[in-house]
Amino acid sequence: MRDRPDELEDTDLARVLDEGWQIGVVIMDYAPVGFGDHHWTATGEDGRRWFITVADLDHKTMLGPDPAAGLERALATALALAGRPGLEFVTAPVPAVDGRVTRPVGARYAISVFPWLEAEAGSFDRSRDEAERAAVIMLLARLHGVRPPAETPLQPIALTQRDVLAEVLAPRQARWPEAGPYTWRAQQLIMEHRTVLADRLAEFDAIAATLPTGADELVLTHGEPHPGNLLRGPDGLHLIDWDTVGLAVPERDLAGIGPTEADLDGYAAATGHPVDRRVIHGYHLRWDLEEIGLYAAEFRRPHRDGPDQETAWGGLAGSVSRLAGSDG
Repeated sequence: MRDRPDELEDTDLARVLDEGWQIGVVIMDYAPVGFGDHHWTATGEDGRRWFITVADLDHKTMLGPDPAAGLERALATALALAGRPGLEFVTAPVPAVDGRVTRPVGARYAISVFPWLEAEAGSFDRSRDEAERAAVIMLLARLHGVRPPAETPLQPIALTQRDVLAEVLAPRQARWPEAGPYTWRAQQLIMEHRTVLADRLAEFDAIAATLPTGADELVLTHGEPHPGNLLRGPDGLHLIDWDTVGLAVPERDLAGIGPTEADLDGYAAATGHPVDRRVIHGYHLRWDLEEIGLYAAEFRRPHRDGPDQETAWGGLAGSVSRLAGSDG
């Protein structure tokens, strides 16, 4: 996020880092990168550098009814994976002195600590060439083939924002109470495309109903292996942001890499799993439907006009445009 949270001071974070990880911070800088979580870089008294992530638990609906516990479970899964042969690409959090991988910062936030990596950062909309896609396919093939740690959560395809979508796609609704500069714009955009968005939701439901749900039929997935979650270092690729980890069908990950037919054939050859293109399409639908629900909820809450809100508006408009142009 480009805007730092008003409620958190650097001194608050430094105190938690000292108490939880025994990092005596001497330098701390806000890092306006990514979207969703807040980040800082920190340097300890011993000169070591760290990458600090602060999650806004109010925005972590995918982590279940107790987002703090869900985040701990997800990042603990990443930590368990990181020590396994062949999974060196897993960028796991550093455990605190009590063995946990997160600690609360007030009632709304949770902090986690990651080793500093000398690597080139990715970006969500960066295009991948054939060689990188092939490398990511093999990375995912290795991940999907491992035995999941006991703490691995299930990640059903069900929409976490279904109630919001039902409200904002209702054929008759009052004007949303003005909550900020994007409230009315967001409602207008969604209502303009309401019919086709409702059709895409029905299409998604039909696909989701065909997916297996038993843990023995699922694999361990990252959830969002898009270019923004891959760092490129001298030692290879590093996959970050494991809060979305969970048991699901392999197509959950494959949908996130923009694969060609050759890529999917390569994955099938490496794993023996015949890829279902319709399920990949279902996950594409899910991404955009979930984004619309998240951004609609965001713009119905009090908000201001700033860089992060501008990014959110672009995300909403992009998801609506893709679904409006989707032909299944």
